[in-house]
Amino acid sequence: MENKSNSSLCAKIGVFLGIGLLVYFKYMNFFIESLASLLNTIGLKTNLGTFDIIMPLGISFFTFKLISYVVEINRGKIEPAQDLVAFATYVAFFPTILSGPIDRPNSFIPQLLKKRVFDYSLAVVGSKQILWGLFQKVVIADNLAIYTNEVWANISDHSGSTLLLIAVLYTFQLYTDFSGYSHMAIGVGKLLGFRVTANFNYPFFSRNIAEYWRKWHISLTSWLTDYVFMPLNVKFRNLGKVGIILAIIINMVVVGLWHGANITFVVFGFYHGLLFIPIIISGRIFRKTKTLTINKYDIPKLSDFVKIVGTFMQVTIGLIIFRANNIGQAWVYFSKIFSKSLFSIPELQGSRMQPGESAMVYIGLIIYMLLIEWGGRDRENPIERWGHKYSRIYRMSFYSLFLFLIGMYSQTSETPFIYFQF
Repeated sequence: MENKSNSSLCAKIGVFLGIGLLVYFKYMNFFIESLASLLNTIGLKTNLGTFDIIMPLGISFFTFKLISYVVEINRGKIEPAQDLVAFATYVAFFPTILSGPIDRPNSFIPQLLKKRVFDYSLAVVGSKQILWGLFQKVVIADNLAIYTNEVWANISDHSGSTLLLIAVLYTFQLYTDFSGYSHMAIGVGKLLGFRVTANFNYPFFSRNIAEYWRKWHISLTSWLTDYVFMPLNVKFRNLGKVGIILAIIINMVVVGLWHGANITFVVFGFYHGLLFIPIIISGRIFRKTKTLTINKYDIPKLSDFVKIVGTFMQVTIGLIIFRANNIGQAWVYFSKIFSKSLFSIPELQGSRMQPGESAMVYIGLIIYMLLIEWGGRDRENPIERWGHKYSRIYRMSFYSLFLFLIGMYSQTSETPFIYFQF
């Protein structure tokens, strides 16, 4: 009994230290600035100064890995690692340290303890996944960034229709940037013989916000579900559906805060929490999602398609808040969209584009990507399905097309991964 009590105390200390370090490095300046602003508002002048804190690379990701490790040991799900190299590799596995996915110790540490044997078939699958990730990042995300960054830098100079289009393009930019990184990280892991947890499962084919979050940034969502939402849901169980709503909203605010110390991320999380309320009230929150109804032409029925589009627009609205530097900028963005200029023709021209190059090219590439994903939605990597169905000549031509597009549309200037900042 005493050993169990000591183990629980050590786990609490470990979790506290992990969260404390994360708060210090990532949120301390935010708290100081907020306190100073609050005191100034009530007439108290302060000389509070922020710290010159250099945030360690990947702190959000390796902190969550460490917390998961401590908690799973306390729960008796795993034994403490005896191999220091294996433990350190789990925490700082280089393909995933900067932007995830967030692997659990239960599934990853046992892989590290096995004898390393080169798996040719796994390496082939990993190479294809890297190719798909490069296509998403280099061809789509980096080029969409040219348009979105320029418009966001001068919101007041653009019409509501342009801003609405940019909001949609930013949704695809964020997805292809982050999904592209995840696919490359998972692919590199497979080249090394490791199976890294999947991070995306075609979220833009979701029919409601709950299904979307089960398919977007899966490793973070599942981590917070296990360690934040479920304990809160148990704590609030006497409140019925109100308790579930409170647990979901708190959980989604934590999702928002995980991205950084900005009130926009708090509002972003709260907004997504509110979107869960109709699902909770209807009693569908814990139900298994029904499979899409597909006709003989591999097209979803109209009602499902409408739900998919509606969910996408809910996500797009939230990402306006997510992308904004502050709430004021988000408010200006929304006010411009909901104005008479919404009914004008959108105008897009990036300064780094070649003469005559149009945003329609990239809209076409987005559609092409979605078609590939739709056809390969039953695989972790969509081009896996397309590659296995046809002859060798077709497969080589199919993969060569991606290499051509990567070379054709790669940017000469560097465009960092969006999630490197988190």
